[in-house]
Amino acid sequence: MSQKINAVRGMHDCLPSEIGYWQMIEGHLRTLFSEYGYTEIRTPMMEETRLFTRSIGEVTDIVEKEMYTFPDQNDQISLSLRPEMTASIVRAGIQHGLFYNQVQKLWQIGPAFRYERPQKGRYRQFHQADVEVFGIETPDADAEMLAMLARFWKRLGIENEVKLEINSMGTTESRKVYREKLIAYFEQYQDILDEDCKRRLYTNPLRILDSKNPELNEVIAKAPKLLDYLEPESKAHFELLCQQLDILGIEYVVNPRIVRGMDYYTRTVFEWTTTKLGAQGTVCGGGRYDKMVEELGGRATPAIGFGMGMERLILLCQACDVMAPEYLPLVTTVFLGDRASLEGLRLTEEIRSALPAITILANLGGGSMKSQMKKADRSGAKYALIMGDNELDEGVIILKDLRENGEQKAIAHSDLISYLQNNLLS
Repeated sequence: MSQKINAVRGMHDCLPSEIGYWQMIEGHLRTLFSEYGYTEIRTPMMEETRLFTRSIGEVTDIVEKEMYTFPDQNDQISLSLRPEMTASIVRAGIQHGLFYNQVQKLWQIGPAFRYERPQKGRYRQFHQADVEVFGIETPDADAEMLAMLARFWKRLGIENEVKLEINSMGTTESRKVYREKLIAYFEQYQDILDEDCKRRLYTNPLRILDSKNPELNEVIAKAPKLLDYLEPESKAHFELLCQQLDILGIEYVVNPRIVRGMDYYTRTVFEWTTTKLGAQGTVCGGGRYDKMVEELGGRATPAIGFGMGMERLILLCQACDVMAPEYLPLVTTVFLGDRASLEGLRLTEEIRSALPAITILANLGGGSMKSQMKKADRSGAKYALIMGDNELDEGVIILKDLRENGEQKAIAHSDLISYLQNNLLS
């Protein structure tokens, strides 16, 4: 017997038993995005590596450790599987002229890839819902985006299980001043910094604030706060955002430790967190990146966006006992004998043509009455259409209730469509 081949480590199959959660969450998102005026975009899963090194930053964990990178077959360029979606959407917008003198509100759902240690809710191929707004500099775009997310949690029924945390990263200029203050502060504690933080101290010291090492909590809590070094414009932007969230009734916490992982963020940054998933507490994160479009070759364009991991959202729904809808057939068929099976095939397709709202799981492969009825019961269908040669000769078909009282009724073939329409669809 040949050796079986399993999925690549860290890359998971979405099985039929789980697909209800995927469809439920994606359905809510598609509806919500449409209500807020967003349109869908689909970008390639593979881009030139330099797109990500320029946008995300060369001294980030994503670029240094986590990207799947390989040479093109002609060895002329380096390619990478996308580790996130924002850079690809920005590239597409610049390439196709989407940002010139216009506002764009875009969304995308799809896979992304990071080479890291697989764990629950964190995979090497994962799926993201990604949302971006281009062309609006004022914080009302930030507030509306957060209001949309607050509405999303309510529709899932988990609004009490997530918390909004916000911060401002100011501008590149204000961060330069803050960066020097931060380096000077952490230099006093080099003897207790872990190796990861020591490596980041002179390359990306803001990432130390996001360290998950509990032994550093006290040191980090006393570190200088970026909010104290904001220039007047960024400070006014953040204060107005807080006022807008207050008037919308959206609860939030100002968390100076939120810095996000990519270099491209400016001003507003945010995370929605939960205590339901242990160490993997962030279920959504994003913020402003007003300089990225220009840095990637486009015209200066303010922008804000967020990403949500679909796998982690599903885990959160399950942890909160949110039930996914079951997509069960309404009707199944039981046809006995060659003649009845042949006519049953025609009748089934006739019903599908006339009543597309009815989901019919046809019995395929024949079988005895007993075996077909067992399959009908296991299908989860509410009704069974039963016909043998005797019923065929009489021009009727039996509709049997499989779930309540087992009642059955003989219906003439000529009346079948109207009966199903009047009794099942109502």
